[in-house]
Amino acid sequence: MSDLIYRRAVAADLPTLVAMLADDVLGRTRERAEDPLPEPYRAGFAAIDADPNQLLLVVERAGAIAGMLQLTCIPGISHLGSWRCQIEGVRVAAAARGHGIGQAMLRHAIGIARDRGCSIVQLTTNKARADAKRFYEQLGFEPAHEGMKLTLS
Repeated sequence: MSDLIYRRAVAADLPTLVAMLADDVLGRTRERAEDPLPEPYRAGFAAIDADPNQLLLVVERAGAIAGMLQLTCIPGISHLGSWRCQIEGVRVAAAARGHGIGQAMLRHAIGIARDRGCSIVQLTTNKARADAKRFYEQLGFEPAHEGMKLTLS
């Protein structure tokens, strides 16, 4: 996939990224791809962009955003003080699905985690996303833990 370009997201990408987050059954219920975007999206982007342990990554193909994900590098004391990388918000644009972009994007993200000294890469996926679970397992991810969540708002 030599035609893919990976880069850090910029604020001008936000409408496209939010639209990608909203473009599925679960996202439609929690995202607001409006014009103008609600301010919390801009504040969230600014916090991610200012934090050296965060990366909002986009992949472009033929001049258009084809995918996105967020990497968070987390220091720790467990596992002999290992850093781990949390991957969130993985999306491939509807028109770009089925062309190996998701696989290439995840492999690229794993390389970034390795380069940053992380010894574990972890992610979560909603239990309703059976296809996503199969996809991640094909990349070598194992369902080693049971995720728990408490919604505060």
